[in-house]
Amino acid sequence: MNAESVISIVLIFTGLSLLIIPLLPQRSKSAAAFILVLLNAVITSIPAIRVLAGGDFNLLINAGNTFGDVLFRIDPLSAWFILIINITLINGSLYGAGYMKSYAHRKSDLSLHWVMLVMFQVSMLFVCMLHNGFAFLIAWEVMTLSSLILLMFEHEKAQTQEAGLNYMVQMHLGVALLTIAFIWVFVSAQTTSFDGIASFFQNNGSPWVILLFFAGFGIKAGFIPMHTWLPYAHPAAPSHVSGIMSGVIVKMGIYGILRIAVSITHYSLATGILLVSLSAATTLYGILNASVHRDFKKLLAFCTTENIGIIGMGIGIGLTGKALDYPLMSILGFSAALLHTLNHSLYKSLLFFTSGNIYNQTHTRNMEDLGGLIRYMPHTAVAFLVGSLAIGGLPPFNGFISKFLIYSGFVETFSQHNLALSALMVICIALLSMAGGVSMLTFTKSFGVIFLGSPRKELHHKPEEVPLAMRLPLYLIIGIMLVIGLFPELVLRPLLYITGSMGVEVSLSSLQGTGHIVTLCGRASLLLLLLIAVIYGIRASVTRRYEVKTNETWGCGYVAPHTGMQYTGKSFSKSLAKLFGFITIEDKKYDQLDAASIFPAPRSYASLYLEFFEKRIFEPVIKGFLRIFNIFTFFHNGKIQLYVLYGLIFVVILILLSVFNVL
Repeated sequence: MNAESVISIVLIFTGLSLLIIPLLPQRSKSAAAFILVLLNAVITSIPAIRVLAGGDFNLLINAGNTFGDVLFRIDPLSAWFILIINITLINGSLYGAGYMKSYAHRKSDLSLHWVMLVMFQVSMLFVCMLHNGFAFLIAWEVMTLSSLILLMFEHEKAQTQEAGLNYMVQMHLGVALLTIAFIWVFVSAQTTSFDGIASFFQNNGSPWVILLFFAGFGIKAGFIPMHTWLPYAHPAAPSHVSGIMSGVIVKMGIYGILRIAVSITHYSLATGILLVSLSAATTLYGILNASVHRDFKKLLAFCTTENIGIIGMGIGIGLTGKALDYPLMSILGFSAALLHTLNHSLYKSLLFFTSGNIYNQTHTRNMEDLGGLIRYMPHTAVAFLVGSLAIGGLPPFNGFISKFLIYSGFVETFSQHNLALSALMVICIALLSMAGGVSMLTFTKSFGVIFLGSPRKELHHKPEEVPLAMRLPLYLIIGIMLVIGLFPELVLRPLLYITGSMGVEVSLSSLQGTGHIVTLCGRASLLLLLLIAVIYGIRASVTRRYEVKTNETWGCGYVAPHTGMQYTGKSFSKSLAKLFGFITIEDKKYDQLDAASIFPAPRSYASLYLEFFEKRIFEPVIKGFLRIFNIFTFFHNGKIQLYVLYGLIFVVILILLSVFNVL
């Protein structure tokens, strides 16, 4: 199919979703949405794969005087993101079909939900294809609004309303910044195409335009301090929507940053250094906040912030290498950023889907209410453990490969013999290593508190493993993660091709040394898995002949334990939270014991962790504005005669200004 056919068929399928899904029986809506998502994915993935193999995809449409020529193009960079979108949406819609069965009574809401899911996929695909700035902004806005409706499925809840309002305000602030940036380029260069933006920067375009673009895209991506929508949106959204949003919608911000980054010429060194520094801070800030939260979906939201920081470090390394004319550094940085974008979309959607399984069976997001779920949900427990290992960057999973490339990019900067740059990179290596350690602590806490030990509270019903429809996407994701971790050479070649299309000088030997190391790691991991399988098989064959007996564990002389004696999520991370108390702000609610109180009465204790930027920066600023506005509240007194008087005074002032030639 040519480009025109692909675009036409995608639009037809989108129109069919609007017409067919609301009219279908309740049990068929999710199946129809999945089929349409799958068809759109297949139709757009084929040209994307062809582009990565050296083909092209271009369609120029004249949209009149308003938009001019609108170019649909799939280049290697957009092809990579199209594949990520389609993989995530296929798994997300398949998982959502099982997850949303418990909401079958909400017929009209479900119709809108599944229509918006198809719309959401198509809008993201168009964001990656459109190379006209104003058309790009329309697709971007459709993407934002459709994701807002998906997020607000349970719109009757106050928490969901707050999350939706927060998301809408911040996303439209980002759109406003991007609109200003595109208008600035149009006024200066008389074009809004991405090729025109590249020419604009080649002609020494203003650094303020770079800041506008990066801030607008950075809000969507979730860099600090523009990340505050994430901890609200993910807990409020249905779990498959959380997985899709974390897997791909934040990556649209990354796509935009990469699209602008490859166009920057005069300010690439300063931009690269600033981006590396901001990303390192984002990484550490995100994982520190994740480590202290007990709402496991909010925890995963802050982990998204951490991983966006890791991707940003890769982009910063790539820009720095481009500025220093050091291709290997650029290749390592951009390749790491692109691969980690794919990796994060896989294991984060896996973790959100497993959290959806937990919520589906327990109806709580508070890990302090859980415990021992591995006995009832073994498949979900294993999938959560795999995602935890992958997000921590441990082999044999995919997260190890991209993090190794980022470390390699940092190390390559030392060959530049630039003391200041090397010192910055050493600090970033230390922060990234620390974030990796805290990530392992965070997910050790999460897995241990949720799945191990004994139940901490009695649930309304006994949990059980979720149906196959909610487990099949987990198996598919784990399979892809293992393929990348065990055979990393499969993704290194397309990554080199994409990096070459981004203006970096690339040869087949560019990643020979690093590629050889990660390939050896993959083979070693494969041997380890085979060895584990052989040992397990031998053990199973030997123990099959013996009777299995189950006894209680020796209790060291004390056999009357209480569930309250177990570690809680708070106690597990308390020491770390106190160490970084200036970031992880704890709000305690309890009555202090008096020193003279010999027999104190029972009292309650509660604590929660506040968001640093909201508490220390945004909240004081907002309160300041409110105090200023409240000064003028006396104007709103409800007396019509005074409102008429205000109008007369205004007219008199205008007349006097005209008399004295002020107007």
